[in-house]
Amino acid sequence: MTTFDDRAQAFEAKFAHDLDLRFQARARCNKLLGQWAADILGLDAAQSEKYAAEVVSADLHHPGHDDVLNKITSDIAAHKHSQFTAEDVKKQMAEFLRQASEEVLEAT
Repeated sequence: MTTFDDRAQAFEAKFAHDLDLRFQARARCNKLLGQWAADILGLDAAQSEKYAAEVVSADLHHPGHDDVLNKITSDIAAHKHSQFTAEDVKKQMAEFLRQASEEVLEAT
């Protein structure tokens, strides 16, 4: 094996590791966002955990923040909490993504 092959394998391993960290951070962010929304919706502890899992699942079925954003904003609107807009959810999502990224990096 050449030095070039070693470097290529190291690059691929780092790329895979970085993807895994991003996935973990995003899943953690979605869980936090689901718990935040569950609190707004007035769900109890058991319902809150179930709802957070649904939010995480929504992102796994259709990757991208739009599906999570649409789920939460429609659920909040359905419960007549009009004081929370899509912009509020986006701000909270950005904050939770920052927090989740830090938590995942600390854990590694």
